[in-house]
Amino acid sequence: MPSVTHEALVELFKNRPTLAAEMLQDALGQPVPAFTEARVESSDLTEVMPSDRRADVIVVLLVGEQQRPAMAIVVEVQLGVDPDKPYVWPVYVVQTRARHRCPARLLVVTIDASMVRWCSRPIETGHPGWTLTPLVLGPEGVPVVTDAEQAKAAPEVSVLSAMAHGQGEAAEAIGVAFLAAAAGLDEERRALYGDVVLSSLNAAARRTLEAMMKSGYQFQSEFARSYVAKGQIEAKAHDVLAFLEARGLEVSAEVRERVLASTDIAELDRWVRRAAVVSDARELLATSDS
Repeated sequence: MPSVTHEALVELFKNRPTLAAEMLQDALGQPVPAFTEARVESSDLTEVMPSDRRADVIVVLLVGEQQRPAMAIVVEVQLGVDPDKPYVWPVYVVQTRARHRCPARLLVVTIDASMVRWCSRPIETGHPGWTLTPLVLGPEGVPVVTDAEQAKAAPEVSVLSAMAHGQGEAAEAIGVAFLAAAAGLDEERRALYGDVVLSSLNAAARRTLEAMMKSGYQFQSEFARSYVAKGQIEAKAHDVLAFLEARGLEVSAEVRERVLASTDIAELDRWVRRAAVVSDARELLATSDS
């Protein structure tokens, strides 16, 4: 089953169709034709193969008034070793080339530096002269986006930057730049991208951004308020359990699970007060307030 990280990366390339061409040209130095439009096409490649074959994203670069396909880019997100991929990637390229009647390239995207070498290995197809060498975008090729205007112009690149570099020294600056971009996004992208960015940053950068959001930072958005509220609820739940344990009361698995599952801040406040007076942790869940 695809991971959340995998799906988030796929969405970036779907939501910004030009991203594949930008990364090929700017990050990997691969020339792409001048195009008037980049369009995400169906990634279902099952016409010939009997089993399901679906690339993550296929982008076609179109030129001229006739919108003629000039190049197709097969984007594959790869976060772990998969021995099946050296066999299906050539299929994706050939099928895409045949469908759109234009040159096709394979762009493999990974945010795991240890995967770059594996993804880059030439694939010997067995046919003389035909070796497929994937073009791989790893963390080192992803730009570090710390400029607010750059983030606003290309929010997907800003998110990709956080995923690739969010554990490094630039994490805080990357997060702040993304906040500038978040205000201009639609609700769905704001929520998705916000979750991805905040979960990608190191602990120190997350604390800084949370503090900025709580203080009414001018780029505060709905995702930020939701994220902060969630953090407050989780902290309150842990306070309840810590209070009970500090008093030497045994906290059963049932009580622990019930407290941690609560999303009601008022309920948690009641439990904090009750935790100071109950003689048994199970009394915490009583309906009456003390």
